[in-house]
Amino acid sequence: MSNFTPSKIHESARSEPHLLRLLPLVVSLAGLMTSATLVSAAGNAPPLMLAKVYQPGMALTDYWVSEKFDGVRGYWDGRQLLTRGGQRIAVPDWFVADWPATPMDGELWAGRGQFQKALSTVAQQLPDDKAWRGMRFMVFDLPAHGGLFSERLNTLKPLVNTLNLPWVKAVVQTRQTNHEALQKLLSQTVTDGGEGLMLHRGASLYAGGRSDDLLKLKTHEDSDARVVGHEPGQGKYAGQLGALLVEVPGAKGQPALRFKLGAGLSDEQRRQPPPIGSVVTYRFRGTTGSGLPRFATFMRVREAVEL
Repeated sequence: MSNFTPSKIHESARSEPHLLRLLPLVVSLAGLMTSATLVSAAGNAPPLMLAKVYQPGMALTDYWVSEKFDGVRGYWDGRQLLTRGGQRIAVPDWFVADWPATPMDGELWAGRGQFQKALSTVAQQLPDDKAWRGMRFMVFDLPAHGGLFSERLNTLKPLVNTLNLPWVKAVVQTRQTNHEALQKLLSQTVTDGGEGLMLHRGASLYAGGRSDDLLKLKTHEDSDARVVGHEPGQGKYAGQLGALLVEVPGAKGQPALRFKLGAGLSDEQRRQPPPIGSVVTYRFRGTTGSGLPRFATFMRVREAVEL
């Protein structure tokens, strides 16, 4: 890259005053180059495995089952921690000191029912040392290993044990032989405050994207929608938000679908609604014939760090 910078222009202008006319242009170009660099870095998302939804009747004999941790996906590339979207996470030096050069896939987790705490901690541009003391990196895979998942587990456990750090944990994996046993484990996990379960095929290689090699199981369905409008409230909510008008992609070749999302919003969220353009997560129970979610309930705003 050229060294033609605003500071160089100022130096040259002492002897060449006409160069001052170039200064606004240089500043503008420098800003554009910086923005382009940041967009490029943020857009370099790691090719992570993503889960499909478990359906009753799927064969369970080759799946490992673990708790689904409600945190922020974290990818250690051997040098730095990245979000699912490829953004660098600001962490205290001690948190990642002595971590291996081996890439690790996991969840940055603050405990059951503490998603917002985890998200707030990870989203800080300057790491909050005290907040990070309450975080855990729950490691569930080794993306660069090259072996099958069952083989990767045999490497992952001793790797984490060798680190001997209380904030780095290998996710516990078990076998469940049938749907009834799986549902019993799900019920107990949710009763204890967990979000759900993850199922990982033992004979699968690590590959980015969604497939039946990785499945999630919850007591409810959830999805994301983009806020496109604010509907005014009535009665006790007069002068506040009544509902979010949100949009989800339509089926292949079909237009996007819009619906109102009011249930589940707190009084504070009605006073200060999620902004238009933001992405929110909602839970629901099946869909109508037109594809709209039934009994949709607002859960939370998805911050940019998750995307």
